[in-house]
Amino acid sequence: MSRLRNHPFLMPFQLEWGCVRQRCLLTRNRLWIIRLSEFRKSAGYHGTVLPISHRSMPSLTDIRFAELAQTIACDVHSKTQDDDNILKVQEISRAFVSDTITVPTKEMNAYALRASLGDDVYHEPSTALLEAHIAKITGKEAGLFLPTGTMSNQVALRTHLQQPPYSVITDARAHIYRMEAGGAAFHSGANSIPIIPANEHHVTWEDIEPRIVSGTDVHVAPTRIIALENTLNGTIIPQDDVIEISKNARSRGIIMHLDGARIWHVAAETGLSMKELCDPFESVSLCLSKGLGAPIGTVLVGSTPFITKARWFRKLFGGGMRQTGYMAGCAAYALTHNFPMLPRVHALAKRMQQGLEQLGVDILSPAETCMLFYDPSPIGVEYWEVVERASQLPDPIKLNGSRLLMHIQTSPQAIEDFLELLRTLKEEKAAAGWKPENAPPKKKTLFRDVYVKAVRPV
Repeated sequence: MSRLRNHPFLMPFQLEWGCVRQRCLLTRNRLWIIRLSEFRKSAGYHGTVLPISHRSMPSLTDIRFAELAQTIACDVHSKTQDDDNILKVQEISRAFVSDTITVPTKEMNAYALRASLGDDVYHEPSTALLEAHIAKITGKEAGLFLPTGTMSNQVALRTHLQQPPYSVITDARAHIYRMEAGGAAFHSGANSIPIIPANEHHVTWEDIEPRIVSGTDVHVAPTRIIALENTLNGTIIPQDDVIEISKNARSRGIIMHLDGARIWHVAAETGLSMKELCDPFESVSLCLSKGLGAPIGTVLVGSTPFITKARWFRKLFGGGMRQTGYMAGCAAYALTHNFPMLPRVHALAKRMQQGLEQLGVDILSPAETCMLFYDPSPIGVEYWEVVERASQLPDPIKLNGSRLLMHIQTSPQAIEDFLELLRTLKEEKAAAGWKPENAPPKKKTLFRDVYVKAVRPV
């Protein structure tokens, strides 16, 4: 080996190829690969040297190659990565901003790392099993794994909408309408018809029927899809209303799609099966990275022809992924171990609402599942004050504004600390002379947006 290393025209370096560690020797004209086990036979080398044609590769000196390798090498770990991760988990347990911030546990990672190693654009066994399982429990023929809920919704719309002009009816507060960057118009060329529910809770057939566009008038875009969202802002659409909307829509040849990003919460709260909840719809998008706590992924379900076409659009949208087995493994673990935790999450949200109401804080949208929206103005407090003071606690709490969202990694102590902070702020305002009659009058508007961001006045 020493004779080879000192040869003037040989440059040794090591590569890891599969499970076989090999020594590579680069000459001026040819790359040679020598199995390391052969070097151990004797001081003189008697192993097999495997030549590989090197005509198309430029000649490299050992210094030049080392420089090249050094520029390409990457390390994404900080010097204190393990400690950083411990602190991050603590931060997540005290953050009420979203349920997308949950992180895989060691147990989830251990299970997921044993998943298959296929390529999902061709065939990935673990991912195919996940798709089939979710299709089965929702009563659909087939499923498709996608990276995000937004892509899942948009692929579903694009697959259903075959010949413009057309329109899509949604709740005015729906994710498809408000939070997907105008995707229905951009990807599908669809007009959106947002509906404000008369009951201020959920849309009903009475809300929808007058807004349906039909006929052959060339000035309009006929309604082809009604897209519901359940839960919406954490609230549940009564199943009787869903069934009524679906029955009337189908009688008119209108397709039903469900953005079921948090449909798992509906099942956990109502006891209805996933099939019962999904039967009124031709297609359903089910997120795995929100309430269930997987790191990534959504499964779109529907008929076999629908999913076959949706797979094509997934590729067109740039959503075809490769080694998704790990992701499917995380999702499977979440379905098995995290879904049973959702009732606990709902109990935490209800505890939060109870505590706020006892303090005299307004509830803009109640805690029917995992979230609520609150208004601290009746106790003289503004959102920005809450956010700033929460960030200054010995164990900080992270907030954005009016939405308070509980998840499977939320600490019960964080809720009690938040309520104590509100109590302190209320007492400080009262000591400074603030009285309930000083609260600003409530403005009555046609559409009440419960999402309020905390913005400090300039």
